[in-house]
Amino acid sequence: MSDKIDILGIGNAIVDVIGPTDDAFLVREAILKGAMNLIDEARAEHLLQQMPHALTISGGSAANTTVGVADLGASAAYIGKVKADAVGAIFSKDIRKTGVRFDVDYASEGPASARSFIFVTPDGERSMNTFLGACQNLNPADVDDATVKGASITYLEGYLWDKPAAKEAFVKASIIAHAAGNRVAITLSDSFCVDRFRAEFLGLIRSKIVDVVFANEAELTSLYETEDFEKAVAQMQQENCLAIVTRSELGSLVVESHGVIAVPAFPIKHLVDSTGAGDLFASGFLTGLSRGKPHEFSARLGALAAAEVIQHVGARPQTNLRKLAHEHGLMI
Repeated sequence: MSDKIDILGIGNAIVDVIGPTDDAFLVREAILKGAMNLIDEARAEHLLQQMPHALTISGGSAANTTVGVADLGASAAYIGKVKADAVGAIFSKDIRKTGVRFDVDYASEGPASARSFIFVTPDGERSMNTFLGACQNLNPADVDDATVKGASITYLEGYLWDKPAAKEAFVKASIIAHAAGNRVAITLSDSFCVDRFRAEFLGLIRSKIVDVVFANEAELTSLYETEDFEKAVAQMQQENCLAIVTRSELGSLVVESHGVIAVPAFPIKHLVDSTGAGDLFASGFLTGLSRGKPHEFSARLGALAAAEVIQHVGARPQTNLRKLAHEHGLMI
């Protein structure tokens, strides 16, 4: 994959199993609501038995983002690891049919392809239980130099920081991208992920391994160990990078050293499933950024993509995002 592309995503290649539940079930199964819980293969099989009416669809945070980028009409590629098994075949087929390039070799041995069991409560909140499986074996050899060099922006998942080899792949991609004069973005992924790797994430920002940071309110306040959101925003301003902070129905903030721009959320009719809201927001913002659009425009495009995905089950768009953007005057 040596052609020029707009966005390259690197992350955990996961197939989502999504089903409805209630708070009592979460308590009974000791599932932390609204968080991403790491589980083993035995727990994965147990939870699968609790989901007779589940929807199975390819997911993974950065993968969802690249799918949104492609749906907006930009070019996208993805690097992630799956095994040569039925779940891996589903993931590969699903992402390629969206127009996203995916050329990573299958793993021939080791754990099964990853699955995330996502329980959606009536309030639209999603609680994820993820068996990382094969995707945690992503390593530097999977990062193709030419692909990274050809990408205007390389977008990395904070979740990758859970495994040493994936960390190496992460840093390798950043070095290649910057050597080629390209930008590197990161999503902090989850407040509990930030809790685990706070010092390292701050190191990535301060050492300029990443140029653009995506976070939600909980992730940002966790990063700076404060409950004061305004204080966390002020601290992010001191990092001298571009940060985008999503705030659900309150919209988003574009944070730079010289100022903060507040952008409203797009109105919705019904919140069905918040899975993928941050992923699709990143799709819109990164697409606008790669095309040289103003940050406010990019945040509006992100808000529109997020609004589409939270009004149905699943983390990938069901309405053509490029057409939707044009209908709202957001010409890309």
